[in-house]
Amino acid sequence: MAYLVLLASILLFIVVMSLIYRVLSLVKIANKTSNERVGFSNKVHAALFPLFFVVGFGLIIWYSGVAKQYFLPEAASEHGVRTDFLFWVTMAIICTAFLITHVLLFFFPYLYQYRENRKAYYYPHNDKLEVVWTTIPAVVMAILVFSGYVVWSDITAESPKDATVIEILGKQFNWHVRYPGLDGQLGAYNYKKIDATNSMGVDFKDPKSLDDFMPREIHLPKGKPVRLQIRARDVIHSVFMPHFRVKMDAVPGMQTTFWFIPTKTTEEMRKELNNPNFNYELACTEVCGGGHFAMRMLIIVEEPEKFETWVKEQEPWAKQNKEYLASLGINYDKLVASKK
Repeated sequence: MAYLVLLASILLFIVVMSLIYRVLSLVKIANKTSNERVGFSNKVHAALFPLFFVVGFGLIIWYSGVAKQYFLPEAASEHGVRTDFLFWVTMAIICTAFLITHVLLFFFPYLYQYRENRKAYYYPHNDKLEVVWTTIPAVVMAILVFSGYVVWSDITAESPKDATVIEILGKQFNWHVRYPGLDGQLGAYNYKKIDATNSMGVDFKDPKSLDDFMPREIHLPKGKPVRLQIRARDVIHSVFMPHFRVKMDAVPGMQTTFWFIPTKTTEEMRKELNNPNFNYELACTEVCGGGHFAMRMLIIVEEPEKFETWVKEQEPWAKQNKEYLASLGINYDKLVASKK
């Protein structure tokens, strides 16, 4: 509260000083010649330009240091490193152009302010200059776009055949995930089969679905490819795993995919950040309704051996819900026996 009062006081002081300056200017208009008034006003305005430049860029540099603590840490996926590199290259180019143009913008009014003994040079047009300032940004933009296209093409290419497949379903307002069992294959699904119990609409008449399991948290193997098969049940959601630089929309009526390779376990990231409470998470970045804020899910990255052990310990969803399957006329035990 004290900071707000201080800020309000500073703003009020600036407003009052501006009004006083305006009154003084009006007095000078009444008592002095226009040339004297223009000269005085010009000097004040010209001096304000470099002052605003120094103060403005000083605040930018200061706040960048303050905000750095909220930046994401180094990417915990292979493609994330490439994505971050392109991001910072783009930022460096943009900031360089921003600095150069604003140095010219703020210092030219000061250097070339009005003086009675100086006449401005009339310079309306230069074809060569226009070609240069059009060609250079176009070439730089083309290089950045092409570089981004190459990286994006690699990210969205077909995943390796040995990738761990995870199905993610978004609905208002939580996530559901499904893993294939020991057969390594997900069973079929059909939105018509969605009900209060079968929230993902899994088709349990498909033998591949009998060993699928649906945990309440996501486990990923370090150093192994992971393919996300993403869909939505109601509105558009967005799968966002910020530390892996993963973001893909979940769209009703169609399946989207994203694959990546985690490179740091949860424990390694906790040590790197010196934060024993750190956890990876899945969040939604689509404003999907009033409960949007609740769409979070814990992600645990572990060594491949530990991940395999975890998978073997999981009980199939169908086995946990035999009574539900029986109500649909499906005998779980008979289907399992026939599958063998």
